[in-house]
Amino acid sequence: MKIIFSTDNVPKPKGPYSQAVIHNGLMYISGQIPIDPKTGVIKRGTIEEETEMVLNNIKAIVESAGASMKDVLKVTCYLADMDDFGRFNDVYKKYFVDEPPARTTIQAGRLPLDVQIEIDAIAAIKEVESREYYE
Repeated sequence: MKIIFSTDNVPKPKGPYSQAVIHNGLMYISGQIPIDPKTGVIKRGTIEEETEMVLNNIKAIVESAGASMKDVLKVTCYLADMDDFGRFNDVYKKYFVDEPPARTTIQAGRLPLDVQIEIDAIAAIKEVESREYYE
């Protein structure tokens, strides 16, 4: 069963996509950019600040589904500038200390709203029996 997942802990999508979709115990999280969940405004700053905001949003989605960052299996990271890779990695490794997920990192030609980073993820979660569990 395909379940559309949504939480108020992160900004709502502004386009025709879901925050996440759950199917067969896997949560597919849409690309997150550095939007402050309290204000709904893009947090522009250093690559470190933008990476932290993005990973905090992913963490909020995963935790809202009853999982943790340890349950993240795969991430895809899109950087506006691959020269930021080392600084991005310094923040990233704080969120995935032990047994980090599989990962792909690429330089994108241009990211939504001209942010420096976007990350999507796949996480393992407990299977749910109904759509009512989610907001």
